[in-house]
Amino acid sequence: MDRSGNRRRGAAHRPTLTRATRRHPKHSKENSPVLKHRSRRPSAPVDFDRLLQANLRRVFNERDAGLRAAAIAELYVADPIMYEPDAVIEGREAISAVAGKLLEQFGPDFRFTPQTDGVGHHGIGALRWHAGAPSTPHMVTGTDVAEIVDGRIARLWVLLNPTG
Repeated sequence: MDRSGNRRRGAAHRPTLTRATRRHPKHSKENSPVLKHRSRRPSAPVDFDRLLQANLRRVFNERDAGLRAAAIAELYVADPIMYEPDAVIEGREAISAVAGKLLEQFGPDFRFTPQTDGVGHHGIGALRWHAGAPSTPHMVTGTDVAEIVDGRIARLWVLLNPTG
């Protein structure tokens, strides 16, 4: 307010920008992924269980590289990212290579098995699983958490449970 009691126009009503925003135009309000996401209308309902179980079965249990690549093309966006505890994997081919290497490393009987139904809402889904061979079915346990965009996996976090 000015001295006469009128609301002031100008700097007081402009949004303030943080130092980071001023330095990095990609963080502007127009480019904010959070604001873009909030303004998007909900797309068709996602069957989180079907999508996440298909990912486990058709990608991480598939030993045939061609079938695995076809599944990834169907289940993932064009440029997916997978976060593992010790690595960030970018792209469909790289995700396929990681899945193939895991299966190769642990032998022909190694499998991922869902422990629960996949659940989710608002574009985030989760599926608990265990993996191992018939002799050690719970060699490793964990949860896949996925960001779903337009019915496909955009980002996948592989959360491993502590062993011991």
